[in-house]
Amino acid sequence: MTRRSDVLRDVMTGTGTTQSDLARLSGVHQPSISGFLSGRVDLSDDQLDRLLSCMGFRLEIVRRAVAPRLTRSERRSWQLHRRLSTLLDRESLTAWTPTIRRNLEHLGRRTTGQPHERNLARWQALIDDGNLPGLHRVLTGLDLDAIEMREVSPLSGLLSDEQRREALRQAS
Repeated sequence: MTRRSDVLRDVMTGTGTTQSDLARLSGVHQPSISGFLSGRVDLSDDQLDRLLSCMGFRLEIVRRAVAPRLTRSERRSWQLHRRLSTLLDRESLTAWTPTIRRNLEHLGRRTTGQPHERNLARWQALIDDGNLPGLHRVLTGLDLDAIEMREVSPLSGLLSDEQRREALRQAS
């Protein structure tokens, strides 16, 4: 995927627009434009579209679904946690909390190093806060952060054997 700064640079080059020209046209300070181009300053899609319009262009965003590349272990973990996510609601969280707290205590005694220690603290905060949306994101997320959180998941022992076997069959 093309970086926003590259799109801005390409259009500026193609139109012969300097940073100073774009600053005058857009009202955006030249140091900010320099920061966008270098990647030192984040450039949102809205900001990029605004700057491109000053040069006679619009931003077109193409979105498409992409299957992630997961290891066998990551896929199995995702399937198991995804199954838990289908069962997670306020009532189930209340029922599961004693088991989760025991698992967190056990994991805390045997887990060392980062990011695992930090992720255990994050699990603890999600449970303490009863943060259902946050829990659902961790259970079903495919980003590196969610994958690493699941590596120290305190949710073992919550699925029945049949539910666990069914989820693992889907992972194959």
